[in-house]
Amino acid sequence: MPARGEARLPSFGEALRVWLKIGLLSFGGPAGQIAMLHREVVDRHRWVSDARFLHALSFCNLLPGPEAQQLATYLGWLLHGVRGGIAAGALFVLPGMAVMLGLSILYATLGNVPVVSALFFGLKCAVLVLVVEALLRVARRALKTNPAWALAAAAFVALYAFGLPFPLVVLTAALIGYFAPGAFKGGSHGDAQDGPPAVLDVVLAADPGRPARLAAQAWRAGWIGVGLWLLPVAVLVATRGGVLADVAWFFSKMAVVTVGGAYAVLAYVAQEAVQGYGWLTPDQMLVGLGLAETTPGPLILVLQFVGFLAGYGQGGLFWGILASVLTVWVTFAPCFAFIFLGAPYVERLHSNRELTSALAAVTAAVVGVIANLALWFGLRVIFAEVRRVELGPMALDMPVLGSLDPLALALAVLAAVCLFHFKLGLLRTLGVTAAVGLVAKLALG
Repeated sequence: MPARGEARLPSFGEALRVWLKIGLLSFGGPAGQIAMLHREVVDRHRWVSDARFLHALSFCNLLPGPEAQQLATYLGWLLHGVRGGIAAGALFVLPGMAVMLGLSILYATLGNVPVVSALFFGLKCAVLVLVVEALLRVARRALKTNPAWALAAAAFVALYAFGLPFPLVVLTAALIGYFAPGAFKGGSHGDAQDGPPAVLDVVLAADPGRPARLAAQAWRAGWIGVGLWLLPVAVLVATRGGVLADVAWFFSKMAVVTVGGAYAVLAYVAQEAVQGYGWLTPDQMLVGLGLAETTPGPLILVLQFVGFLAGYGQGGLFWGILASVLTVWVTFAPCFAFIFLGAPYVERLHSNRELTSALAAVTAAVVGVIANLALWFGLRVIFAEVRRVELGPMALDMPVLGSLDPLALALAVLAAVCLFHFKLGLLRTLGVTAAVGLVAKLALG
């Protein structure tokens, strides 16, 4: 175990390579992306402790916007300040943005591309295994008391069976934890764990003034981020910028109400974009959702597809690209601002017993949330048809057994064998399943 003074933070270049890897491989929605972040930052490199990771995740789940992207921004800020947060958050989005823009252009000009769909099919099946592995790992480390297990189960049932709003579930968990601080154990950054201590904990112990320096930079960056987000929106709306003004205003509103991620607002987006603005058809909205689910990056990138078609319908390819970039800007600029403004306060309150308990309770509830997402994702990967079955006050997603996709099931089993039995690692497991899925899909037509 290294002495306290021997630990050093990774260089900015080392961190950039990890953030880029995560951005390129961030398939599977928030559950898969959180799994990827935990695997790289906590398990493999040990830059951040479990306790600090879960503390940050709990905070990000209280914010509007994609929680996995905000978590990456938070972790990048902890390691290298504002530039680290910008790099981690941007690299989490940019690969998926580039892929989505390319696929949007191909779709608008050529229609669906079978080769691309076949390639992403294998990746999606592999990510299902990663999500399940992450769920078990996070549950083992976050659920340390019986009340925590009960709260995780209650959160799962509330979301899966009763369809309660995500913000209500998370806020209820936070209140329970705040008023019952003895029931939930959030852990501290000095807690014993397997292997050497996390690098960041050792560095902070040797340099106690570092959080204050990071906070001052973050608050300045946060307010600059608010200005950079709102200024183009105000200019476009004031000058009546046509479809670009509509895109900037509409998706800026979405950016501040997406507590719980993309699924919390997709129905409203679809209704407004299809019926209100007439930017696309219902079938095109489903195509966009399918692309977002099978490409890297946050699921909320489906909004980029909507924005592209809005601009494309107005003035062709150039307008489509312009509206696509604008959509991404007004969707994600607030995410950086929220993290830089809020994370310093959260970091300063680690010693607050009530707040720590509230965030530990949120973390327990998030285990139930990830379980619900894993089930939702898994059902739709393995089965072609899923029905909503109503049982009194409950409504359950149930697979149509006859719609089982044998190839998807086989690829998921292949991924599990590669990952757990042969220990091939993440990249080779994804590569094997993607290649097998591509060949099988094209062979079967």
